[in-house]
Amino acid sequence: MPGINAKQRRSSCRWVLILACAAMLLTGSPLASTASAANILKMGLLQEPKTLNVWRASDRWSRKVVGLMYQPLYVRDPETLKLIPWLAAEPPQFDEKTLCYTVKIRPAKWSDGAELTSEDVAFTARFINEFKVPRYRSKWNFVKKIETPDKHTVKFYLKEPKAIFVSRSLTTPIVQKKEWTKLAEEARKTKKPLKRLLNEKIKRPVSSGPFVLKEWRQGTFLYLEKNKYFFGTGKKVQGRLLGPYIDGVIFKIFGTSDASILSLKKGSIDMFWWGIQPGYIEDLRANPDIELFQNEKSAIYYMGFNVRKAPFNDVNLRRAIATLVDEDFIIKRILQGYGIRMYSIVPPGNAFWYCPDVPRYGEGLDREARIKKAFGILRDAGYTWEVPPVDGSGKVVNGEGIILPDGKPMEKFTILTPPADYDPHRAMCGMMMQEWLRMLGIPAFSKPMAFGALLQQVKVRHDFDSFILGYGSLSLDPDYLRNFFISTNDKKRGWNMSGYNNPHFDKIANESASAMNRDKRRSLIWEMQKIIIGDVPYIPLYDPKLIEAVRKGRFTGWVQMLGGVGNIWSFCQLKPM
Repeated sequence: MPGINAKQRRSSCRWVLILACAAMLLTGSPLASTASAANILKMGLLQEPKTLNVWRASDRWSRKVVGLMYQPLYVRDPETLKLIPWLAAEPPQFDEKTLCYTVKIRPAKWSDGAELTSEDVAFTARFINEFKVPRYRSKWNFVKKIETPDKHTVKFYLKEPKAIFVSRSLTTPIVQKKEWTKLAEEARKTKKPLKRLLNEKIKRPVSSGPFVLKEWRQGTFLYLEKNKYFFGTGKKVQGRLLGPYIDGVIFKIFGTSDASILSLKKGSIDMFWWGIQPGYIEDLRANPDIELFQNEKSAIYYMGFNVRKAPFNDVNLRRAIATLVDEDFIIKRILQGYGIRMYSIVPPGNAFWYCPDVPRYGEGLDREARIKKAFGILRDAGYTWEVPPVDGSGKVVNGEGIILPDGKPMEKFTILTPPADYDPHRAMCGMMMQEWLRMLGIPAFSKPMAFGALLQQVKVRHDFDSFILGYGSLSLDPDYLRNFFISTNDKKRGWNMSGYNNPHFDKIANESASAMNRDKRRSLIWEMQKIIIGDVPYIPLYDPKLIEAVRKGRFTGWVQMLGGVGNIWSFCQLKPM
């Protein structure tokens, strides 16, 4: 401005900041208790967390926030993905004779200043087993006894060998005994204790993590401030000196990707904590104020069949459909190249457990070759057509009127997908499946429906033909392979949504759960992958690449790892620039 020198401009800027802070103090802003707004990380969320009750937090938005407060004993190293001590002080010690794991707890405190001890750890495990807490019960119900010889030592005695104890059980978030004891006592007096506990509204979670809840204005924002008692502050874990170096995190709720990304471009938020859809990427890449990170996910998006009923109980039909599905087209055209082809249920990024030697239906074939191969599979299995998709001269035509081996016409079947506004990729995949299957004369119809209704139809009522769903954050321990397909999980709300039943698979799956030798367990996990892809209850489609966007010039220290930069390591190492 004319007539104003540099010194005057700096003074003017300081007064603007002072006045802005004063205004925030007067309006009760969450920044009121902080030294400087520059030290507050602003994160955009697509949806509001449903709860801060750690036992009920099943939606991804709740887990993102809760994960910064409730901490586990062990976490994954961002580079090697190996489990390393977090609340624990050292790796667990296993006594093979007594089936006992001994875990040492590092000195730590809760956000209320109370000491975090072995009693909190033991209480968490006993609580889960007593109340049969969903999502955690299967990780602890094989624990026979827990001892706490001193406040920094916990001994877990198992009923039987369990390979998942370290990778799944010891990565469970730990809760404070003092916080939950009274709630547990009150729940025991009711007819439905678990329901009472899950419905408990936790207004001020007691945190062992880097942040603690300061304020939550429903529908607008959540504000987490730095936990002054966080055990990691000023300490090195895996060679990383931990903070947090920021005063807090504000989570702003937007509702749509459009609104979130516009806010990011304007600088109102520092990061949109969600994968960036391909349609936004080039625009953001051209923006000099935006930095993009690309990482692999541990995820799978797939087509599933209801193998409990005809005609989907015929493996020949499932293999023919798998042959028709062009995963490369999905990745190139629908995902615009931001995806990885899935051959198995285990993502290739999970290198140790991924089996590369599984059937690869239709790999390298063009559309006509896929139709001819699928036609051959069905023809040899006794299927006929009013108009075959391959005529007498070997030319591919539009097939019509497919007839099952029992002589009955195949009835129209539906491919359920989430709606396009929830996930455009899965909705578009459903449309492409419909077209590819119709080329073979299969009467397929894609039907988008509300996500909650879709899950009810698939998981609860089992009233469906096929569906396209996904798991956006698979555990790095592949025990989910057993959970997804073991016959005992074919039940209402069970993990086995397809109704798959194979006694040979069940036997190997149960062996894998008890195999304490890692190499032996890998050979079993590889065999399980071969069986599943051979029987095709699910057709793996893709693992999307995770593209995340942050503002440049605000914070440094983002840690990249499988699953993206929105991880506990980033929140502990980010520093204002």
